[in-house]
Amino acid sequence: MIVDYHMHLRTERGEIAHETGAVDPYVEAAREAGVDEIGFTEHVYYFRQTRSLWTVPYQTERCVYDIERYVEAVVRARGRGLPVKLGLEVDYVPGREDETRELLAPYPWDYLLGSVHFIDGLGVDGEPRLLDSVGVEETWRMYFETLAGAARSGLFDSLSHPDLVKIFGERADSFDYEPVVDGIAQAGVAVEVSTAGLHKPVGELYPHPEFLALCHARAIPVTMGSDAHEPSVVGRDFDRARELLRSTGYETVTVFEQRRARQEPLG
Repeated sequence: MIVDYHMHLRTERGEIAHETGAVDPYVEAAREAGVDEIGFTEHVYYFRQTRSLWTVPYQTERCVYDIERYVEAVVRARGRGLPVKLGLEVDYVPGREDETRELLAPYPWDYLLGSVHFIDGLGVDGEPRLLDSVGVEETWRMYFETLAGAARSGLFDSLSHPDLVKIFGERADSFDYEPVVDGIAQAGVAVEVSTAGLHKPVGELYPHPEFLALCHARAIPVTMGSDAHEPSVVGRDFDRARELLRSTGYETVTVFEQRRARQEPLG
């Protein structure tokens, strides 16, 4: 089984298109890439229903779309028999867990991805950069502390691009992944193996092989994702992702349905 559980519903030109017809090109791209099932995970901050969660301008400026329309588009496609799942990429906001849970509760998600893009109003992967404010060592400490909080929150089924903090290629010295991996294992959530990092300044998969090996040692399940923002990216570089997974001992991948997880043999 090969799944791509991280993508954003767009046109071929990368324009937001929350309509069921926009699903078909992704399904076709998945077939061509040898991907058995895909899941849509739009950024939570694009929806006006979640506006109350955000304070960062990058997010507040984008809260203009209707979450009902997005949900309906994917559910209709699923109802047509297409191999698609309904998900959401949710930025974790410490202290707002109850509100986040309440806002998302009415919808029939198959799974929710937890992400950490901003900490204290500063960007992990964008401007204004947390790195420029507190330096590399403190950025890494803050990021993984927040990621562990996301795992413990109980909000999420999988953690997307779990070592996103390395995106610019700047790394903390001798960083110890074990505390955050322990937290993830105790929380019982999955981690995503993402090919998106291959096309960022760091030029490598998320997460680092050492991180993933520790996850395997703690029996943490995995998902796979391309972070596609257009159909042509679906399943991109998944040969590299499978190679990393097998090299660290993984033989199964997680499949979600109505927020219930099961393991399938890795294709």
